[in-house]
Amino acid sequence: MADHSRPEQVGLRYLSVAYRVRKVLNEQMTTSGLSLARAKVLQVLERNASIRQTSLAQELGFAQRSVTQAVESLERDGLVARESDPTDGRAKLVTLTTEGAAALAASTDAGNQALQKIFGTLDRKQLAQLDELLTGIDEATGATWHRIIPRRRLFALN
Repeated sequence: MADHSRPEQVGLRYLSVAYRVRKVLNEQMTTSGLSLARAKVLQVLERNASIRQTSLAQELGFAQRSVTQAVESLERDGLVARESDPTDGRAKLVTLTTEGAAALAASTDAGNQALQKIFGTLDRKQLAQLDELLTGIDEATGATWHRIIPRRRLFALN
């Protein structure tokens, strides 16, 4: 077995495992109709009755152009609707459609099932330990992130 006692070795292993978990999660969610990335956009819309595209980009921590492309694609698929902001005709408001809410629910369910299969192999004590370790890593990452990029908003996975 490899010696994983050095922080950089453990960090690289964590990144590898996290990548695989994310890939499995994305594949399962995509099978149900939405990729993880598209589901994240719809999750923000689900929490907000209607939101400007610029605010959506800020909340996601994505570039405005990326969000515009994502919203256009979601609109073509009937999952979101866009309309002019009545207070500023240049701005667009984005809302989740009924079809979008249904697609998000199905995708979320598929994602939850995948996470249950992966993390359900751990007992309660192991889950609590992992949660504690992740909290420490998250705090260390947040402190480092704010020193490197102080103005960028952190994006939390939901």
